[in-house]
Amino acid sequence: MRRLPIYFLVDVSESMVGTPIEQVQDGMATIINELRMDPYALETAYVSVIAFAGKARMMSPLQELYKFYPPKFPIGGGTSLGCALNFLMDEMDHSLQKTTTEVKGDWKPIIFLFTDGNPTDNVDNAFARWNSHYRRHCNLIVVSIGDNVNTQMMGEISDNVLRLTDTDVQSFKAFFKWVTASIKTTSVSVTDYGDDNLKLAPTDGINLEKVDTDKPCKVDEHFVVLFGKCQNTHKTYLVKYARSSRPSEFVPYDVSFFKLVGAYPIDEATYIALSDETQSNRKINTEELRGMPTCPCCGNQLGVVICECGNIFCVGEDSHNMCPWCGMEGSLGSISEGGIDISRTRG
Repeated sequence: MRRLPIYFLVDVSESMVGTPIEQVQDGMATIINELRMDPYALETAYVSVIAFAGKARMMSPLQELYKFYPPKFPIGGGTSLGCALNFLMDEMDHSLQKTTTEVKGDWKPIIFLFTDGNPTDNVDNAFARWNSHYRRHCNLIVVSIGDNVNTQMMGEISDNVLRLTDTDVQSFKAFFKWVTASIKTTSVSVTDYGDDNLKLAPTDGINLEKVDTDKPCKVDEHFVVLFGKCQNTHKTYLVKYARSSRPSEFVPYDVSFFKLVGAYPIDEATYIALSDETQSNRKINTEELRGMPTCPCCGNQLGVVICECGNIFCVGEDSHNMCPWCGMEGSLGSISEGGIDISRTRG
């Protein structure tokens, strides 16, 4: 039986922390559960999941639906799309069955690329390799989660670039039902008609739009993510802020800032393993940030306190504190007028 390979290439960079990665996690489970009830998909579909941040990692190798179990997604630093695309191409070289004189190979693979940001690595060589040797043999669907993706760039590697315009829970659910329907339609096509060209389901009633990649797109940074460590447990966490704005009485335009979304514990070893080695030199001024989280690891009231070493940790009611990064001891002070520049993550 010829296989219909389906790859999910999922961005797990820092900006995906919180609701986005949780919804992708739930969506993957929904897709698999529904496909298992479809006889066409159950007969032909083989599924693989690759996660990428600063590095790429195989979460689930290509396998039959009844053997597939949706993985738990980690979080890493950076958005190395070039690295991820090379990883995918190497994996397809290794796993896909090519047509020979004795056996028919796999159907044209379907790849769903989910991302919410722009590459932090150089993608030129990976894009050239893809376009030269893989593009015409694969069905790649690029999905921008929100509007923080350079969709014109994504048009260099795919004719199917889509944008999920809303990222609330209901929009994610409708989107993953659309993904499931598209896979089902294509599996019927290959089984009954031997046609492995992509058959996308209608997007009516879904907050999903096809992007005109010939048009230039303006990309603003929508998120700021900070990397912190708990003073009490020494566990690491991410603090996420989203861009917002408000009218100003002093200038004739809205004032932009970043509003707290939440703080999330992460596994430090996994985070480091999925992050690139390049030191981030990106900064954000504290005056651009609004909101103070509690520590998600121990509950300390102040989750963003900056040590003189430049790192972030949490502080509770004790007047005497120790930075879990450098060991410096002291008491909590205040930030001078004008704020200070602090390091932010790459993703």
